[in-house]
Formats: sequence, C-alpha cells, structure tokens
Amino acid sequence: MTDRRKNQIAGAAGGLASGLFGGGGGMILLPLLVKWRKLEGRKSFATCVAVILPMCCVSAAVYLWQVRPEWGTLWPYLAGGAVGGILGGMTFEKVPVRILKIIFGLFLLYGGVRYLLW
Repeated sequence: MTDRRKNQIAGAAGGLASGLFGGGGGMILLPLLVKWRKLEGRKSFATCVAVILPMCCVSAAVYLWQVRPEWGTLWPYLAGGAVGGILGGMTFEKVPVRILKIIFGLFLLYGGVRYLLW
C-alpha cells in the first residue's frame, strides 16, 4: 500500500471517528502515524493535534448546524478548552514522551470504560 493511500485511510478513519463521536480522531490517528509514517515521540503527538484541528472544526460546524445547542451551555467548555490548550501547548516540550504516552493511554482506557458502562 502506498504512503498516500495510507494517509488517506488514516485521515478518513480519524474524520469518521471525529464526526461520529464528536471527537476522538486522535485515538485512530496517533497509532497510525507511529505505525505507518514511523513518526516518533513529540512529532507524532504534534502532528496528530495539528491534523485533528480541521476535523474538529468541520464536525463542530455540522453539529452546530444540525443540533443547534444553546450557546450558554457551550461557553464554559470553550473557555476551559482554550485554557487547557494553551497550558498543554506551553508544557508540551517539558513532558517526557513516555509520560505523554501513558497519559494518552489512560485517557483511551478511561474513555473506553466510560462508553461501555454508560
């Protein structure tokens, strides 16, 4: 399989997860970036975050258009997400890659258990 085809499959899978679940494309993209593109450490995490941004924007636009949630409900989450994004970006270089992998794995595990029990 060519690299271009792998990239298309990974992008489609990440976009599908993001669209279906309102996020979560990184659960698919990060392992594929490591396995198929052979990206290591911080570069795989940074690439994953950069790729997720447009997918989330598209998903958010569709959800806003179809579901029309109340803006009063959205603002606290948007503010918290902005603060978390800034803090994460500022501390990203300081956190060892091993710790990033552990944190990512714990989030995946937590999310999987929550979905199964919900």
